[in-house]
Amino acid sequence: MKIDILTIFPEFTNSIKEYSMIKRGIENNIIEINSVDIRDFTENKHKKVDDYTYGGGPGMLMTPQPLADSIKSVKTENSHVIYLSPRGRVFSQEISKELSNYEHLILLCGHYEGIDQRIIDKYVDEELSIGDYVLTGGELGAMVVIDTTIRHLPGILGNDLSKDIESFDNNLLEYDQYTRPEVFEGMRVPEVLLSGNHKNIEEFRKESRIKNTRKTRPELLKKIGG
Repeated sequence: MKIDILTIFPEFTNSIKEYSMIKRGIENNIIEINSVDIRDFTENKHKKVDDYTYGGGPGMLMTPQPLADSIKSVKTENSHVIYLSPRGRVFSQEISKELSNYEHLILLCGHYEGIDQRIIDKYVDEELSIGDYVLTGGELGAMVVIDTTIRHLPGILGNDLSKDIESFDNNLLEYDQYTRPEVFEGMRVPEVLLSGNHKNIEEFRKESRIKNTRKTRPELLKKIGG
């Protein structure tokens, strides 16, 4: 998979390439991640990429010319262009699975008050939001999308089975987990996990997932009739 991040802060988004599984995925030629500086495409001699909005209003808006040219510099017929936007559909585990099927993702990071609508209308395939809050720019959202999406690619995780039992799969949160020592500050590991009985362990984990989901995300249980 190839991922291009269009941003005015490429040094920030480049940092993700040094992060554990992402770094490993790059080294193993599973993924390619590039940060494209939108400012490199502006025709403004002062490298400006923003201007006042028509109709008035607070703040500045990113201008269409450098955005269009930066998109066109990396776009192919197999590209899927995403604009990180608070008005987009809310990102989820299911959406990350969808995105993992694309050969090429282009993640457009806005700033200021956003971007010119004409760019969205002509070049953007979908808008995504990572939550119901407003960030300074789209870079953090892009990094979240990358981290979550590439986990579905074969070879990224040390154990590919890990992704099958994570939170939000089947609308349930992850089960409680334990490691050595068996007793810590008076608290013992549940006996069932020491029993070697795989059927009972699976039942314990299923009940733990339901318990954790009911405690903090009960709305998820409604999706499965729980």
